[in-house]
Amino acid sequence: MRILIYSLNFYPELTGIGKYSWEMSEWLNLKGHEVRVVTALPYYPEWKIHSDYRKYSYKTENIDGVKIFRSPLWVPSLPSAIKRILHLMSYAVLSFPVLFKNIFWKPDVIITIEPPIFSLPGSLLLSFFSRSKTLLHIQDYEIDAAFELGMMHSKKIRTIISGVEIFYMRRFTRISSISPNMVKRAIEKGVNENDVVLFPNWVDTKNIYPLKNSSSYRKEFNIHKNKVIALYSGNMGEKQGLEIIIETAQQLKLNANIQFVMCGSGAAYKRLRKLAINLDNILWLPLQPLEKLNDLLNFADIHLLPQSKNIADLVMPSKLTGILASGKPVVATAMQGTQLAEVVEGKGLVVPPDSLKEFSDAINELANMPDKRVKLGLSAREYAVKYLDREVVMSKFELNLFDMLNNT
Repeated sequence: MRILIYSLNFYPELTGIGKYSWEMSEWLNLKGHEVRVVTALPYYPEWKIHSDYRKYSYKTENIDGVKIFRSPLWVPSLPSAIKRILHLMSYAVLSFPVLFKNIFWKPDVIITIEPPIFSLPGSLLLSFFSRSKTLLHIQDYEIDAAFELGMMHSKKIRTIISGVEIFYMRRFTRISSISPNMVKRAIEKGVNENDVVLFPNWVDTKNIYPLKNSSSYRKEFNIHKNKVIALYSGNMGEKQGLEIIIETAQQLKLNANIQFVMCGSGAAYKRLRKLAINLDNILWLPLQPLEKLNDLLNFADIHLLPQSKNIADLVMPSKLTGILASGKPVVATAMQGTQLAEVVEGKGLVVPPDSLKEFSDAINELANMPDKRVKLGLSAREYAVKYLDREVVMSKFELNLFDMLNNT
């Protein structure tokens, strides 16, 4: 197959959608498909164009046989709701000429990654002229999340934008999303249930696995082997509700047995650092190289996965796959019945969002019960190998692509 992937985020971005879009293209290419990617200059999660790329320039690359067309975009240093919209619109407009470079290549399938919603018209227009099948893969219900988080407020505007979203969604050959509840939401928006498939995020369980010995990070930062590491790693954005980690560290600052680690970057990073300015039980690390990811995940005795209560079934934390594969337990904030809670149950502890006491108590409980940490970690690893391994997930997805070509 000729497959065109249209994704705002892509390699060398190390977290979130960019990581999965790259790994998808890599896997499909290795299976013999001809893969091209239309994407932006890398900027996430730092909200700054990577230094290896020239701002406001177009660039074509070839990485391991995958041809990549990069377009410029406007990147605000301090993203707000309006600035995010302008940022995403700039990508849709400036990537349009690059997208249409592929009109005579005639891809068999165009895979469009949402967010952003602004990419949908361009991919549908290209499919019309090239007679391609289209698949919309929803990583994040960005419109619903923006309103649920209070970034946008007008009900009238929400109705209009949601109407536009549904109009375009119904025109794709198929829709996929990363959790059963997110698949269900697409059906609730009016997409035919026969046209919606589950395509979860995955993990390479051969590269992410429990280490037999201690992580090298303990030695690097001179952390005693008996001290319990409570780690948050990944994007530090507004959707995660990360304030609860800072508040918990404040509450447990006299407990010398627990060391908090915050690793990553993002729009909320500076604000979080200010909140924690007087806390010496938090170690702050920048994003770590991809080749050290397994060592980083094994640095944790307990992984921390807070999430704002209003978006539990609008997004699914991409970092969860690596957490589970590392064989370490997780403390997550989620309401019972949500997809996140269902996945974490039996592999960690789930507490209600915004409950500082229950979040702190859960961390304390696992810190004082090493046998329970081991048991939960083993269950997490088993689940990742059985359901989330990249080969398992991508093989099913490839069959869906063939079915879409042959039966629609």
